Amino acid sequence: MKALAVYCGSATPADPRYLALAREVGEELALRGIDVVYGGGRLGLMGAVAGGALAAGGRVIGVIPEALAGSEVANTDCTELHIVSNMHQRKQAFTDLSDGFVTIPGGVGTMDELWEAVSWAQLGYHTKPVGLLNAFGFYDHLIAFNRHMAKVGFVRPAHQGIILAADTLPDLLDRMAVYQPHRPIFAMARDEL
Repeated sequence: MKALAVYCGSATPADPRYLALAREVGEELALRGIDVVYGGGRLGLMGAVAGGALAAGGRVIGVIPEALAGSEVANTDCTELHIVSNMHQRKQAFTDLSDGFVTIPGGVGTMDELWEAVSWAQLGYHTKPVGLLNAFGFYDHLIAFNRHMAKVGFVRPAHQGIILAADTLPDLLDRMAVYQPHRPIFAMARDEL
């Protein structure tokens, strides 16, 4: 994996562990020689991921929509900063520029990015690993909900392993490195659907 998209919040929670985690994620990826592809902002966890990677000598590729770049939240310290027209182009760029996805704590936008990466994997638009860093148990309920969707029958057995979850970044990166793509919906026979 030469580049990973990192999905995270642009907010700054009161609990300082979240900013520290984001900075550590950026730093660790840089130290492993993995480029960071992210939302291009300078605020919150986004800015901390980029700052951690840049401080460790890493490459940071930001992708930000024009509307956000124009409101002065764009991180001009990025190695590369791509300004796109809208959120759809931003998420497509994340997929095009990365070898996988790491989701750390975040809010609604982060969930949008995670679920789109999972949905695209199910369908077969990409075969890249989708990682979920469950630091501090932040995603315990989401992991349980994903299991519930599978148990009820809304996630096919072939797709139940798309989300790779781990509590630490080293464990998550190890799981992502050995990820074997599943059989996508586009390749399934009608009786498998």
